[in-house]
Amino acid sequence: MKNTALALLFLFFLAKTYSQVPTLTDTLPQPPVPVNTDSLLRIINLNPFFTLHVDSTLLYKFQINKDEADYYWYLKNSPLGLKINKDDGLMTFKAEKSFFLTGKLKYDTEYKVNLGVQNLHDAHEFVDTSITIIFYNTEIIPSRIKPTVSDNLVIEEGETVSFRILCETGSFPIENILFKSSEPISDFKLVQHCNDEFSWTPGYDFVKDNEDGRQRSIVLNFIGSTKFQARDTASVKVIVKNALNYPIANKEFDQVKDNIQNYVLKLKFAFLQLDKRLKKTKSTRTAFDLTSGATALTGTIMSTSSEDKIKNTGKVMPSVGVALVPVKEAAAPNRVVEQNQASLVRTSIKRLEYMVNDNMRIGDKDPDILKKTNKLKEELKQIQIQLIDLPIDITNDMSAKELNEYFTNPKVNKKYRLKGK
Repeated sequence: MKNTALALLFLFFLAKTYSQVPTLTDTLPQPPVPVNTDSLLRIINLNPFFTLHVDSTLLYKFQINKDEADYYWYLKNSPLGLKINKDDGLMTFKAEKSFFLTGKLKYDTEYKVNLGVQNLHDAHEFVDTSITIIFYNTEIIPSRIKPTVSDNLVIEEGETVSFRILCETGSFPIENILFKSSEPISDFKLVQHCNDEFSWTPGYDFVKDNEDGRQRSIVLNFIGSTKFQARDTASVKVIVKNALNYPIANKEFDQVKDNIQNYVLKLKFAFLQLDKRLKKTKSTRTAFDLTSGATALTGTIMSTSSEDKIKNTGKVMPSVGVALVPVKEAAAPNRVVEQNQASLVRTSIKRLEYMVNDNMRIGDKDPDILKKTNKLKEELKQIQIQLIDLPIDITNDMSAKELNEYFTNPKVNKKYRLKGK
């Protein structure tokens, strides 16, 4: 029992002593709560410049200093094929060679792309920046000259040949284009750069009379060069055939047409003179006929008078009327020749006007222009020979309008109209 009491007493003192010893939390100061000083949104691994080889793949994950679950990524003005995952900022690109062969992408060209990240819940928290991507290729691809026409062209004199010179860009673009032809030519539009237009019109004297097949060939060479003097040549063979000189042919046609119109006006004036002369002769002969008839009738009436003097006078007067007939023929003979001549002139005028209308020119390049010109020439020549004895006054005081109005007058037309039997 004594030992048990001593043990309990020892434990009591030990517990009391331990309760009086200060603990670690009572003696050491508490550390301060950490404060997040990086509160502004930023991209922590931004790479502003990317260089990418053709046929390679780009994988790059952008990171921010905040929880990515609350943000989304976007690109603006990105080249073809460049993408970014809006959730985790993974940018991917496959630089396929076909993009460069078709001209959708170019080598050694800086593509500036706008990159951004924005808070899904707060539109005012965002970051806008930009990156630059450039593509390169270790393989040298030659640039080519490509005319927009075939290698062989066939044209005629006076016809314009026109086409563009395009460039198929390889590793280095074509900067200058030189032009050279197998024979000297003039009046052509020079080509100096890609996409320029070449234009040339061979004159009507380009093909010589001694040329084989009445045609002439010429080779047009277009030589493009890069800044490293790498060259490519495209050739176009042009075959020029002999053709009608339409400007001269049209002038000749106009001259023949003017000659016919002037000659028709002269014929109309001559017709007017003949018609007036026939009208005057007809009036004179009518006056003689009326006088002769009136004299004979008066004599017949007077011969029935009871007075001998008047009766004798009446017997004489019919003889006077008969005597007027030869006087009429002498003073105003019947102009059958002039009548026929007027009819012939009128018919010739109508024929020439019909031929001019029937051989009208169609456009500036009428294929039958020579045939029509020769036909008008021949018709004019035949009528001039037919009316060679007709006196034509070169000058007159009437205008073309007045002559046409007289010629188309209904009374005049009625006089010379053909009548059925």
